[in-house]
Amino acid sequence: MVAPTERLPTLRGRQTQAALDAAARTVVARKGILATTVADIAAEAGKSTASFYNYYDSKEAMVRQWAVHFRDEARERATSATAPDLDSHERVHRAVAAHWHSYRHRLAEMIGVSQLAMINDDFAKYWSDICEPPTAMITSMVKEAQREGFSISDDPHLVAVAMVSMLNQFCYVQLSGAGGAAASVDDDACITTLTNVCYRTIYDKGAARG
Repeated sequence: MVAPTERLPTLRGRQTQAALDAAARTVVARKGILATTVADIAAEAGKSTASFYNYYDSKEAMVRQWAVHFRDEARERATSATAPDLDSHERVHRAVAAHWHSYRHRLAEMIGVSQLAMINDDFAKYWSDICEPPTAMITSMVKEAQREGFSISDDPHLVAVAMVSMLNQFCYVQLSGAGGAAASVDDDACITTLTNVCYRTIYDKGAARG
């Protein structure tokens, strides 16, 4: 069976699909994928609802295509924090900045995949794949910090899962919503705040508690 996106390889077809994708990203960032309808996407793009189905079988199929393309990009962004000769604070800063910029530049993908992951096993796997690189990186950071005497009572993987969950929720709250919320957000302030929170968490010399 020929996929919908293979039926219209013309320039006009690609332009129409790009317009639908751009519209979908706008609507999903504003409303979330679960509340978004194909009619919402078509109206935002100024196209007919029928035109959407020339390219995608459903809104879920659209987000699935986004997710597949996005996974590799997310992994590439995360590697900036693994460069050699970084001090601990700069490593944390780069990891946080990579996460923030992934969320900002791929807001619809992050919202769409994370929300569909709650109700669909395929998307749960995509979401796990997206979260795995930062989780693995932070786990490694905590283990390295423990060798230096920090966070000695903590489980490195659980710390990483908690921190990635916090990063995701913070980015969602700051960047999503109506009224062009993302445009008014101060990137530097948010990255600095997250860096400080994450750095203090990893490089804690407090007494063991629990």
